[in-house]
Amino acid sequence: QVQVIESGGGLVQAGGSLRLSCTTARRTSGNNGMSWFRQAPGKEREFVATTSWNGASTIIADSVKGRFTLSRDVAKATVYLQMDSLKPEDTGVYYCAVALSAYGTRDSSRHRYWGQGTQVTVSS
Repeated sequence: QVQVIESGGGLVQAGGSLRLSCTTARRTSGNNGMSWFRQAPGKEREFVATTSWNGASTIIADSVKGRFTLSRDVAKATVYLQMDSLKPEDTGVYYCAVALSAYGTRDSSRHRYWGQGTQVTVSS
């Protein structure tokens, strides 16, 4: 069974920071883009950030641009979502996903494997 494991979520005050990590088996994601999505209570899942197989290309959603940074450690088959200047509207479950292609994509339907999600709660 393919495992996509997220970690790093938690409770933080507005203005604070968190770093999410997503680890897979290298054979699972080594040649694939990887992405983060999030889902707030009562809302649809939305795109947050995506990166190419080697981390050379990233796309960040406008809603978090300038506050969130996505990086990738190819050797460790891990992606990191650094979240700074957090706002209450960033609250939600954050999901990591492995893309079907080598390049990142905003399209959730173009992802093959998903993690169980990690909760991020930002208090005002």
